[in-house]
Amino acid sequence: MSTLSASVTAVGWLLITIGIIVFFVGAIMIIASSVRGYKRRGRFRGGGLIMLGPIPIIFGSDKESVRLLILLSIILIVVMLIFIIIVKFMLGG
Repeated sequence: MSTLSASVTAVGWLLITIGIIVFFVGAIMIIASSVRGYKRRGRFRGGGLIMLGPIPIIFGSDKESVRLLILLSIILIVVMLIFIIIVKFMLGG
C-alpha cells in the first residue's frame, strides 16, 4: 500500500471516529438535559440533514433551520469536491 493510500485511509478512519464521538456527545447532552429536568417551555425548532453522496436530504420544523441546513449542505458538498480533487491530483489521475 502506498503512503498516499495509507494517508487517505487514515483520514477516512479519523473522520468516522470523529463522527461517532460527536454522535455520542450529542446523545449524552440530550440525556443530561432531560435528567436535569430542563423545563423550558416554548416552541421546538430543529431539523436534519442526510447526505447521500452529493445529494442532500433536508427536513426541518421552520424556515430558519432549513436555511441553515441548506448552507451546511452546500459547504459539505464543496468540501467533498475539494477532497476528491486533491486525492485525484495526488494520485496522478
